[in-house]
Order: sequence, then C-alpha cells, then structure tokens
Amino acid sequence: MNSNSLTWNAGWTASVQRPSEGFHKNWALEGFEDQTVRQVVRVTGSGTSARIKLSNRYGTAPLEVAGATLARTDKSAAVRGGTVRPLTFDGATSVRIPAGGEIHSDATELSVAPFDSLTVSLHFARPTGPASFHAQAYATTYRAAGDQLAPADPAVFGETTVSWYYLAAVELADGGPARHDTVLTFGDSLTDGFASTIDGNQRYPDALAERLAAEGTPRPVLNQGIGGNLLLSDSAWFGDRAVDRFRRDVLDQPGARSVVVLVGLNDIGFSEIDLPTYKPNPDRSAGELIAGYRQLIGMAHDAGVRITGATIMPFKGSEYHTPAAEAKRQEVNAWIRTSGAFDAVADFAAALADPSDPDALLPAYDSGDHKHPTDEGYRAMAAAIDLTAL
Repeated sequence: MNSNSLTWNAGWTASVQRPSEGFHKNWALEGFEDQTVRQVVRVTGSGTSARIKLSNRYGTAPLEVAGATLARTDKSAAVRGGTVRPLTFDGATSVRIPAGGEIHSDATELSVAPFDSLTVSLHFARPTGPASFHAQAYATTYRAAGDQLAPADPAVFGETTVSWYYLAAVELADGGPARHDTVLTFGDSLTDGFASTIDGNQRYPDALAERLAAEGTPRPVLNQGIGGNLLLSDSAWFGDRAVDRFRRDVLDQPGARSVVVLVGLNDIGFSEIDLPTYKPNPDRSAGELIAGYRQLIGMAHDAGVRITGATIMPFKGSEYHTPAAEAKRQEVNAWIRTSGAFDAVADFAAALADPSDPDALLPAYDSGDHKHPTDEGYRAMAAAIDLTAL
C-alpha cells in the first residue's frame, strides 16, 4: 500500500524524551539487544489503514530496527489472532534510523475505531544503545528475548516497565480528506497522567476524548504531556522546555485544531527544594511564566490553532508548597483567568480545589502527594473544559 497516496490523521502520540533513569524502572539507558519490545496504546482516532512513527531523536548512533508488527490488542501482551500486520519501511522489513531522526512505516490495512487498543512490537537484533523514550506511560510495556514478532505465547514477554520506547505516533487513514479537528493536550505530569491507574487509560486527556464521544462530537485527543516538564527550562529527565517543544509536539501534529496548555507548576515548585533531579531550578517569577505563556499563544495563533489556558491546580501539602510558591500560583492563575490572552480558560484550579481549603486539592481528588489527582480528579479536569472552545 502506498502511504503517499493516503491522507493521514491523528490516532495516538507520545512526546519523546532523552534516555534517563526516571522515577520508575525502565530500559532507556540500557537499550535493547536481540530482544522484542511489545507496546500497547489506545487510539482516539479511526481509520482503515495505519502506520507508526519511530523516533531516534536523542540517539547518538543510528538505530537498527530488525522488524516490526502492528496488531489489535487482546489483553496484556497477547494480540488478537488474525490481526498481526508485518510493517515495512519503504518496502523493507527492517530500517535504519539515523541519530536524531524519525521515520514512518508504510501503510498497512487495519480497521481501527476510537478507543481501540493496538499493540506495536519491535525487534532489535543488534545493540541499540540508550533509547529515546517516553518515561511515564502509565501503560505496561513488555520485553522478550529474541525475535517474538509472530503471535508468540504472551508468556514469553516476562519483563515489564511502564514506559514507551522509540514509539512516537500511530497515524490513521480512511481514504477520505484530511481532518482538521485534532485536540492536543500539552504540559507536564498533570497531563501525562501521573498516579493514574496503570493500563486504565484514566488520564485527563483520555477522559476528555470519552466526553467528546459521549456528546456526539468524537475527535482525536492527543496527549503531549511529559512528567516533570518545565515551561522555561530544559531537563535531562523531564524533556525539552515547553516553549521549545511546542511546535513539533503540538503544531506539527496531523489536523491540529486546538490545544489545552497546563504547565508551570514545576517552574514554580522546583526552586523550592534541593533535589538532584529537580535541576535546573532557577527561581522563576510569575512575570517570566506569563511571558512564556505569551510565546505559546503567539505560536498557536500564527498556526491557526486555538489555545485554552488551564489554571495551575492547588498543591498545598506537597514538597513544592511554600508561601512564595503559592503567591506565584495565585498571580499566574489570576492572569490566565482575566487577561483574555488565551482563547478560552479551563479553570482546573477551581474545579479540583477543596472548598474548605482552596489552596489544597479536594481529598477525593488527591492521589496522596497533594499535587497529582486521582482517576476521579482527572475526570473532573476533563469535565471542566468547555467543549465548544476546542
């Protein structure tokens, strides 16, 4: 099938990060050798053809992928019989991706509906070196020795992590024209879904996609959050700063129409504590953050993309919280609510605050660290978005 003859629309994405240890066990630093990695993602688009995008953005050497398949997911590491599709790259079953490069597979016929789960399996015969990855997937990834691209006994996939490796996107086509209705969600761990149920698809972007579908207006919703991400500073652990990655992770996505931005908590909080992982941690002012938001707004508007600004949620009781940090949050939120700079406002802070203590999360929405929501809290975030503004 000729991929160039198809118009590709959004299905699923993840923002790629530099290899690092992260907060969960992962395989990014060690990479892979004569192993198969099986990754499960849930799409919010639809189509009759599919392709994947692989990224070696942070690789220091070419990446050799010996083989790849795409299939419909059964459960855990198992795939549905009769749905495994070998993937090719410019007609070849293997591909060499240069350091810093990305590549799409060729199209394969596969019928996909919104909220279907797909399994991508990648075989690495030769050592990969450290892997470009997405640290906080909150979805289980499986690893097995050797070439296990065929519908193998899922029991061979005995090792697991909750990160994605090299996989940056699943794109879908249905033979029709390009869609221009993709919703992007962009920010830090509060978008990425920190503390949500693993394999539960309980992040707020998941809930937003489900809400749109329930209202009879289904649209692809892509999650471009990175746990720990900062608006104004790069981090070896937490990705390129938001103002630098916004174009590639949001504006360059297929059919980008609208974006919800929730970022700034870490710029405020990192400077309040001295931890090696929370570096760099300059003391950012509210004015600096507002200038960063204005950069995002300008880029979005130049690209014809609507931008919703989300208020920073309460974090009293967390290690970040000090009087100075709270004052910055209040100043930033007041600007987001009243400046008119964004096309719309999602007042997550008001939606998740404890009415008896507005500087804190409502206990039912607090996962326990006093800054990340429960699954219920993530659903409350999705409920606070004005769908007509997207």
